[in-house]
Amino acid sequence: MVLFAMIGLAAYQVLLRSVFGGGLAWADEALRLLVLWSAMLGAVAASRDNVHLRIDLLSRFLPTNWRRAAAVVVDVFAAGVSAILAFYSWRFVAETREFGDQVLGTLPAWGFQAILPVAFTLIAYRYLAGLRRHFRPANPSAGLDAA
Repeated sequence: MVLFAMIGLAAYQVLLRSVFGGGLAWADEALRLLVLWSAMLGAVAASRDNVHLRIDLLSRFLPTNWRRAAAVVVDVFAAGVSAILAFYSWRFVAETREFGDQVLGTLPAWGFQAILPVAFTLIAYRYLAGLRRHFRPANPSAGLDAA
């Protein structure tokens, strides 16, 4: 939905500038906010599905047991970085609120920026909650045969 709004607004803005020599005064700022929201929602979705970009060269050469350990370290590191980003983005949003910054004319900026700490908190949570997947048997039916 956010992506369609972003594409539609950008196309409309280009049309207005090309045909009429002007555009909507608030459109560029709105597009920046839509890009922020789509990026953060995409990052949350990627962490949910465990499809974030990874540089996975080292784990290809590790034995299976070491691969699991490396995956745990990487996920804990990602959760830690996300938690730090959540903390500092929360401080940023609080300062924006304190100073009364506004976007799109008279709207408070902090309401639009609040996606940052929320998304980073969700990402950190998902990486921590996903740690258990590294300790499951590779074949789910393997545990049933042993019983």
